Amino acid sequence: QVQLVESGGGLVQAGGSLRLSCAASGRTYVRYAMGWFRQAPEKEREFVTTISGSGGWTYYADSVKGRFTISRDNAKNTVFLQMNSLKPEDTGVYYCAATLLGPEVDYGKYAYWGQGTQVTVSS
Repeated sequence: QVQLVESGGGLVQAGGSLRLSCAASGRTYVRYAMGWFRQAPEKEREFVTTISGSGGWTYYADSVKGRFTISRDNAKNTVFLQMNSLKPEDTGVYYCAATLLGPEVDYGKYAYWGQGTQVTVSS
Protein backbone atom coordinates (compact mmCIF):
# COMPACT_ATOMS: atom_id res chain seq x y z
CA GLN A 1 0.00 0.00 0.00
CA VAL A 2 1.33 3.43 -0.97
CA GLN A 3 -0.09 6.81 -0.03
CA LEU A 4 0.85 9.81 -2.16
CA VAL A 5 0.62 13.50 -1.32
CA GLU A 6 1.37 16.17 -3.95
CA SER A 7 2.40 19.74 -3.26
CA GLY A 8 3.86 22.73 -5.07
CA GLY A 9 1.06 23.76 -7.37
CA GLY A 10 -0.02 27.35 -7.81
CA LEU A 11 -0.59 30.25 -10.16
CA VAL A 12 2.24 31.29 -12.45
CA GLN A 13 2.59 33.47 -15.53
CA ALA A 14 3.39 31.97 -18.90
CA GLY A 15 7.12 31.37 -19.20
CA GLY A 16 7.48 30.80 -15.47
CA SER A 17 8.43 27.71 -13.50
CA LEU A 18 7.00 25.51 -10.79
CA ARG A 19 8.32 22.47 -8.96
CA LEU A 20 5.87 19.83 -7.87
CA SER A 21 6.64 17.27 -5.19
CA CYS A 22 4.98 13.97 -4.39
CA ALA A 23 5.76 12.38 -1.04
CA ALA A 24 5.08 8.67 -0.69
CA SER A 25 4.62 6.42 2.29
CA GLY A 26 5.83 2.84 2.34
CA ARG A 27 9.13 1.05 2.87
CA THR A 28 9.16 -0.47 -0.63
CA TYR A 29 8.94 2.84 -2.48
CA VAL A 30 11.94 2.05 -4.65
CA ARG A 31 10.02 -0.83 -6.25
CA TYR A 32 7.43 1.53 -7.69
CA ALA A 33 7.67 3.36 -10.97
CA MET A 34 6.14 6.80 -10.62
CA GLY A 35 4.19 8.89 -13.06
CA TRP A 36 2.74 12.36 -13.36
CA PHE A 37 -0.56 12.94 -15.09
CA ARG A 38 -2.69 16.03 -15.53
CA GLN A 39 -6.30 16.82 -16.17
CA ALA A 40 -7.67 20.07 -17.53
CA PRO A 41 -11.33 21.03 -17.08
CA GLU A 42 -13.63 18.96 -19.29
CA LYS A 43 -10.69 16.97 -20.65
CA GLU A 44 -9.47 13.46 -20.02
CA ARG A 45 -6.56 12.74 -17.76
CA GLU A 46 -3.37 12.73 -19.81
CA PHE A 47 0.10 11.32 -19.34
CA VAL A 48 2.90 13.78 -18.60
CA THR A 49 5.96 11.77 -17.59
CA THR A 50 7.15 8.62 -15.84
CA ILE A 51 10.29 7.43 -14.05
CA SER A 52 11.57 3.97 -13.17
CA GLY A 53 12.04 2.83 -9.59
CA SER A 54 15.78 3.43 -9.68
CA GLY A 55 15.34 6.78 -11.40
CA GLY A 56 17.53 5.67 -14.27
CA TRP A 57 14.86 5.72 -16.97
CA THR A 58 12.41 8.47 -17.80
CA TYR A 59 9.89 9.14 -20.53
CA TYR A 60 7.96 12.30 -21.44
CA ALA A 61 4.92 13.26 -23.41
CA ASP A 62 5.89 15.21 -26.52
CA SER A 63 3.99 18.24 -25.23
CA VAL A 64 6.34 18.65 -22.25
CA LYS A 65 9.62 17.25 -23.58
CA GLY A 66 12.45 19.71 -23.09
CA ARG A 67 10.47 21.78 -20.59
CA PHE A 68 9.62 19.35 -17.77
CA THR A 69 11.98 17.14 -15.80
CA ILE A 70 11.00 14.26 -13.54
CA SER A 71 13.33 13.06 -10.80
CA ARG A 72 13.13 11.12 -7.58
CA ASP A 73 14.90 10.91 -4.25
CA ASN A 74 14.40 7.37 -2.97
CA ALA A 75 16.00 8.20 0.36
CA LYS A 76 13.17 10.68 0.94
CA ASN A 77 10.42 8.72 -0.84
CA THR A 78 9.74 11.72 -3.03
CA VAL A 79 9.31 12.31 -6.74
CA PHE A 80 9.61 15.75 -8.29
CA LEU A 81 8.37 17.45 -11.41
CA GLN A 82 10.31 20.54 -12.45
CA MET A 83 8.23 22.52 -14.91
CA ASN A 84 9.88 25.31 -16.89
CA SER A 85 8.69 27.54 -19.71
CA LEU A 86 5.11 26.96 -18.64
CA LYS A 87 2.32 27.60 -21.10
CA PRO A 88 -1.40 28.26 -20.51
CA GLU A 89 -2.15 24.84 -21.97
CA ASP A 90 -0.22 23.28 -19.07
CA THR A 91 -3.03 24.36 -16.76
CA GLY A 92 -4.75 21.53 -14.90
CA VAL A 93 -4.76 19.34 -11.84
CA TYR A 94 -1.51 17.40 -11.63
CA TYR A 95 -1.54 13.94 -10.11
CA CYS A 96 1.29 11.66 -9.16
CA ALA A 97 0.77 7.92 -9.32
CA ALA A 98 2.62 4.72 -8.46
CA THR A 99 2.76 1.34 -10.16
CA LEU A 100 4.63 -1.92 -9.71
CA LEU A 101 4.37 -2.61 -13.44
CA GLY A 102 7.31 -0.43 -14.42
CA PRO A 103 7.15 2.94 -16.18
CA GLU A 104 3.79 3.25 -17.94
CA VAL A 105 2.00 5.88 -20.01
CA ASP A 106 -1.45 4.32 -19.45
CA TYR A 107 -3.08 5.76 -16.34
CA GLY A 108 -5.03 2.53 -15.95
CA LYS A 109 -1.77 0.75 -15.05
CA TYR A 110 -1.26 2.85 -11.92
CA ALA A 111 -2.72 1.49 -8.68
CA TYR A 112 -2.07 4.40 -6.36
CA TRP A 113 -2.88 8.08 -6.81
CA GLY A 114 -2.43 11.31 -4.94
CA GLN A 115 -5.19 13.85 -4.44
CA GLY A 116 -3.80 16.22 -7.07
CA THR A 117 -2.43 19.75 -7.02
CA GLN A 118 -3.73 22.62 -9.15
CA VAL A 119 -1.41 24.32 -11.63
CA THR A 120 -2.70 27.45 -13.33
CA VAL A 121 -0.67 29.24 -16.00
CA SER A 122 -1.89 32.68 -16.97
CA SER A 123 -1.20 34.24 -20.36
